[in-house]
Amino acid sequence: MDVRDAIRTTGAVREFSDRPVDPATLDAVLDDARFAPSGGNRQGWRVAVIADRALRRELVELTRPVWNEYRAIGATGVTPFTVAPPPGWEAPQPPFPDLPYALIDDIDRVPVMLVVAADLTQVAMMDKDLDRATIVGGASIYPFCWSVLLAARERGLGGVITTFLARVEEQARPLLGLPEEWAIAATIFLGYPVHQPTKLRRDPVETFVYTDRFEREGDSA
Repeated sequence: MDVRDAIRTTGAVREFSDRPVDPATLDAVLDDARFAPSGGNRQGWRVAVIADRALRRELVELTRPVWNEYRAIGATGVTPFTVAPPPGWEAPQPPFPDLPYALIDDIDRVPVMLVVAADLTQVAMMDKDLDRATIVGGASIYPFCWSVLLAARERGLGGVITTFLARVEEQARPLLGLPEEWAIAATIFLGYPVHQPTKLRRDPVETFVYTDRFEREGDSA
């Protein structure tokens, strides 16, 4: 499909029909996605296609407490798991309510589950020595994840990138046979969507583009 249409209509899809995704289609998606840019063209990713249903259930059940905590924090009006919460904010404490989530509750019906891992020996963390959480290393991995969604969209599929499993990486590591020098970057779910969103809500350009400095006259300090 047209590139402009693809980038403007590829929204998150979490509900899928029962139509299976054949291996050839998945291979074609990943074959296109591998052309994503990465630092030094090192392509420091690895993808596990989670086909075993029991393993799927183990992995997503690890994320259920994360989901419940995410929703509990979000209910306070604060971005969940942010490293910069408002001054004086106190995080809600467990136990957290057990809430439904289709990607956990209906994992057996999701056609494709991918876990994307990053080789930490191949990712340049330019901000690793700053006194804050690192972020820029994702630039070598997440373009690949996004390219998976774009390549899937081209073939009539939909999907979503999630990062809940990263919070329980150490519990997931032995289940996935993940080497110590590798980190979980994302879980991607794919399938033929029940509904393909095409009208996405995004802020207009003038709300996020600045000239020379990240402030405007009249901005509050």
